[in-house]
Amino acid sequence: MYVLITANRNYSSWSLRLWMLMKGLDIGFEDRVEPFEKPVNYDAFRSFSPTGQVPALLHEGRTIYDSLGITLYLADRHDGVWPDDPDARAWAQCAVAEMHSGFAALRNDCTMNVGVRVTPKPMSAALAANVARIRELFEEGLAKFGGPWLAGAAFSAADAFFAPVAFRIRTYGLDVGAGQAWVDHMLAHPAMREWERQALAEEWREESHEAELAAAGVITADYRHG
Repeated sequence: MYVLITANRNYSSWSLRLWMLMKGLDIGFEDRVEPFEKPVNYDAFRSFSPTGQVPALLHEGRTIYDSLGITLYLADRHDGVWPDDPDARAWAQCAVAEMHSGFAALRNDCTMNVGVRVTPKPMSAALAANVARIRELFEEGLAKFGGPWLAGAAFSAADAFFAPVAFRIRTYGLDVGAGQAWVDHMLAHPAMREWERQALAEEWREESHEAELAAAGVITADYRHG
């Protein structure tokens, strides 16, 4: 049995990727949550991950870490992580790698918080470029492979890696053009709805994450418990 270690549902975008990948492909796992309790959780998280970060996957005495490392590990053991079609597979692998290493402005300026809605501050040039590239990626994938998922008819790692972006697009009202069709489809997935339900119910608040949210713009709605 896999054990997947993740953090707060409201904040942890990296956790959502692997949680959504495994849920979307019906890969069973024990769900273990280790919340962010302070701005830097490195020492506490080192007890289960060599990088001091989430997610981490425990399996057969191994600790597999980093969202891309875990994805590759699962792809060796389960069908569906990557599309079957060679063109779609190549596109999905590039999109996953780009999401894994890029979009710094989106991460920094539009911090993930599932349970709120925000009128964002004026976009920096870097953020505008990130949003434009996401729109381009989404529209390209849908047009080239026919949807409703980014790389075709079946859910894959490409969708899982952009799952946090779907929440960010909704939170901050970002314009991704025709890519909104994928956002709506993704947000309607039962596993995404379950993650959101847990996010709204959780009572954890971490000061630095809340400060990042306040700096991102004006909070217009907060649906979180308490």
